[in-house]
Amino acid sequence: MALYRVADQRLEAVPQTTFAEERILERRDLQRLLRSDASPLGEDLLVLAEEFSDWRDSGRRVDLLCLDRQARLVVVEIKRTDDGGHMELQALRYAAMVSSMTLEQAISTRARSMGGDGSRAQAEAEVLDFLGWSSVDQDELTDEVRIVLVAADFSTEITTSVLWLNKRGLDVTCVRLRPYKLGSELLIDAAQIIPLPEAADYEVKVREQAKETQKVRTVRQDTLRRFWTLFIESSKARTPLFSNRSPTTDHWLSAGIGRAGFNLNVSLTEDQSRAECWISIAKDAARSEAAFRLLEEQRGAIEQAFGGPLLWQDLPGRTGCRICAEVEGGWRSPEADWPALQGQLIDVISRLHAALKGPIQGIAA
Repeated sequence: MALYRVADQRLEAVPQTTFAEERILERRDLQRLLRSDASPLGEDLLVLAEEFSDWRDSGRRVDLLCLDRQARLVVVEIKRTDDGGHMELQALRYAAMVSSMTLEQAISTRARSMGGDGSRAQAEAEVLDFLGWSSVDQDELTDEVRIVLVAADFSTEITTSVLWLNKRGLDVTCVRLRPYKLGSELLIDAAQIIPLPEAADYEVKVREQAKETQKVRTVRQDTLRRFWTLFIESSKARTPLFSNRSPTTDHWLSAGIGRAGFNLNVSLTEDQSRAECWISIAKDAARSEAAFRLLEEQRGAIEQAFGGPLLWQDLPGRTGCRICAEVEGGWRSPEADWPALQGQLIDVISRLHAALKGPIQGIAA
């Protein structure tokens, strides 16, 4: 596919170039850029380390080692070539080598990557917040490792191998970064080509269904699924926010508020729950904070409409901000207490929706 610009009422093709011609290197440039902003990889990832090599008897290095919100490690392998070389074989090797990493080791890895005084405590806080966990004892990383391959293009050998691996239960994604030259500017078209975005959800569901038939659900997953099943059913009589949602094993359930970049979430930890409005506009921290500040200027009126105080968290260093209220009780609460907890959460998220919908719609695009 070509990239075009609109010029004098006509489409003008933007010339394609190569990373080699533009002297863009894998480690110095592409790797550094993706470490600072992993959004071209297609989802919310927390980078644990760059050039990870913390293992014995091997000098091999993972370009980027990341974590996703399902507590899975993600190996990111980057090539600037137009065929990808043998990157899928490298990535498989790395995935096997990191598969036994624990949560504690993941936190230590991020701390070393950050460096400086207090990095251990900061790394632990960031990892737990990213996962939505309250403590390092709450759960452990899964033994599943995802792979993301990044290149200017991929050979038939690689794409065939990836499709075959995905059919057999692995989770491998191919992201193409194609460079274009527009005057003195270098543009990069980032596109996920495997799995195709339109089929990604279907492929994930098929893969997850196959896995679920091969293993017993963990206590936490089963508990969360049962909790959200009852929550969704209870909410239908009081708010339409979650009426079209399906039960999940995630620790959160999301609903829209009628504007991109603003989501209503209900989330659970072991002993605490939260109803929130999460503000993340195109994963742009500056735009997200600007919208947050505009709402904060109306704090008095919003809290009056809500019926009580709210927590206003700008979350420095994150790509989003949140406005929330916390509720005592989490997924480890006795099942007999669930109806009361769910009723509180439905009430809080409904009031939060009513208090914020107007002010959010009033923010200029």
